[in-house]
Amino acid sequence: MQEWKDESRVWTSFSGLAEYVLVFGAYKATKYLDEKLTVKATRKRFKGKIDKRSKIVEIIFTVGRPNYEERDFIKKAKKAGEPFPIKKIQAKYLKA
Repeated sequence: MQEWKDESRVWTSFSGLAEYVLVFGAYKATKYLDEKLTVKATRKRFKGKIDKRSKIVEIIFTVGRPNYEERDFIKKAKKAGEPFPIKKIQAKYLKA
């Protein structure tokens, strides 16, 4: 397992990301801790829309380097002068 400088930042971000997925209905939530470290929570869905009656929710957490979309977001944030870690969680929702 990869060693991070400050593991507490990673562990504390899990609850906030899970809250975005469970409470606010996002299918993906991303937190940017560093230019080379992101934490993502993705709701695992099967086919079709998210069923609100379902009692089971599977969330996949990913910790690691940013993907292509996230690297593009980081470039734009740095250009705008946003300091790291970015405090606001970036969420993606399904189109209705």
